[in-house]
Amino acid sequence: MAGFEDYDRNTRDIEREIERKGIILGVDWGNQAQVRALAREALEHAAEEVKLASSDPNDRRLMAKVELFGLAALMLRTMAESADLGIESHGGPAWKAFAKALWAEEALRKP
Repeated sequence: MAGFEDYDRNTRDIEREIERKGIILGVDWGNQAQVRALAREALEHAAEEVKLASSDPNDRRLMAKVELFGLAALMLRTMAESADLGIESHGGPAWKAFAKALWAEEALRKP
């Protein structure tokens, strides 16, 4: 229920998990091209990745990628919900780099 969330804690938790998945995937959050490619993949292939991961749950990299894509959705939802309440929610460098890349890639998809 909006208004009863601890956005600061949620943001920290999501950021920490984004960083962990980034370590597994070897993401350099300062490498804009790499992060944009990951964001593009998140927007284009998230459903496919989930199907693949369910067929091979032992693939650590694939599982990390699927979880990262889910975290992206959580991250964007947290920002939108908190913004509706006049609260600005954002994490650290990994959060900001990934969010920026997701927004940029999404903007390319709009007519």
